[in-house]
Amino acid sequence: MPKFETTRTVSHSPRQMFDLVADVERYPEFLPLCEALSVRLRKQRDDKTLLVADMTVGYKAIRETFASQVLLQPEELVIDVKYLDGPFRYLDNRWSFEPHGEGGCAVKFFIDYEFKSRMLGMVMGGMFDRAFRMFAEAFEKRADTIYSAQPSA
Repeated sequence: MPKFETTRTVSHSPRQMFDLVADVERYPEFLPLCEALSVRLRKQRDDKTLLVADMTVGYKAIRETFASQVLLQPEELVIDVKYLDGPFRYLDNRWSFEPHGEGGCAVKFFIDYEFKSRMLGMVMGGMFDRAFRMFAEAFEKRADTIYSAQPSA
């Protein structure tokens, strides 16, 4: 039942960071272990967007695909991810973005998960722990690349 939680302060606005994390189709371009991601359902209701996405992660010869429900809440600057199907017993993930300093943002990342298979957990567990620790940094680097030439919004 590994959990990981972190808060990183970045020099980009909460909305910029929300938009970056919400752009799930781009994850394979920069996110550690993410080899593919496809959105199979997208529903808009009021100001919220619900996605169902399949993400393939890989490490050496191991590949696993899992489905998640992603709720994008731009007014609250929150993204909730709920596990649907794949190699986990459960997976809960939450991102939140709060104003910090002059145009900056505190990015809060939380994930709690457990693999269904004890063997898969032993093989991939340590690697997943390292990857999740790198996720927030990967998003920060991506934001620096995308938004460095743009003023904060």
